[in-house]
Amino acid sequence: MSFINSNIRHLRKQKGLTQNELAQRIGIKRSLLGAYEEQRAEPRIATIQKLGYLFDLPLDTLINQDLSGGQAGTAVDTAGKTLRVLPIVTDQDNKEKLTLVPVTAEAGYADSYADPEYIETLPSFSLPVQELYPDQTYRLFQIKGESMLPIPSGSYVICSYIQNWHEVKDGACYVVVTQDRGIVYKRLWNRLDEEGTFLLKSDNPLFEPYTLEATQILEVWQALGFLSFELPDQQAASVSDVQQIGALLAQLHHDVEGLKQKVDVLSR
Repeated sequence: MSFINSNIRHLRKQKGLTQNELAQRIGIKRSLLGAYEEQRAEPRIATIQKLGYLFDLPLDTLINQDLSGGQAGTAVDTAGKTLRVLPIVTDQDNKEKLTLVPVTAEAGYADSYADPEYIETLPSFSLPVQELYPDQTYRLFQIKGESMLPIPSGSYVICSYIQNWHEVKDGACYVVVTQDRGIVYKRLWNRLDEEGTFLLKSDNPLFEPYTLEATQILEVWQALGFLSFELPDQQAASVSDVQQIGALLAQLHHDVEGLKQKVDVLSR
């Protein structure tokens, strides 16, 4: 099985190149490069040789190893020692604008997060509030689902960019852009030094926590606040509290039953 098509796409994004820029460097048309990445065509050996020279990789690695999954023997730069590609949008005064990633753009963003041309197609604006500093990069992600209640689905989470993933604070909220799960908003627990993973937990107890390997992460953004156009309803809030208490009691009952079974086994 050949991985050349997916590797071309992965390496281009890793270098922060657009399709047009990479095509120019290896002397082919942008449309042909797009066909390679979309697996509609196979590159010739001469093209693969140019790619190997450009990315400093042997031909066997380019063709036979899945580089996107971290299987080529290269460690993930979790500390951000090499500059991560972070396209931004600026206004006419060269001041950075806040970019919005709506739910409808989730799949496209996870696929083209490092492509400056794509980022420029997203809505962008200035948000003149004193809590946002001009020397930092911010992004607004719209979230979906009920895993982080009481923050309602459809809310917009204001985030600041995290270059060094080791700075993630246990129990704090982050937006994580992933390869397989898209964009997720969770509380994180840092397990990079011990296991090379993060533990992700929801505020809604009905959702189980899970781990995510660093190799599956594309970007990490720290949540600072959120915007919502759904005003809280006192009665609905009370119902939500009752539901959460019920879920906690159900989990407690499950744990107690599990302990009883263990005691029964040990007493035999």
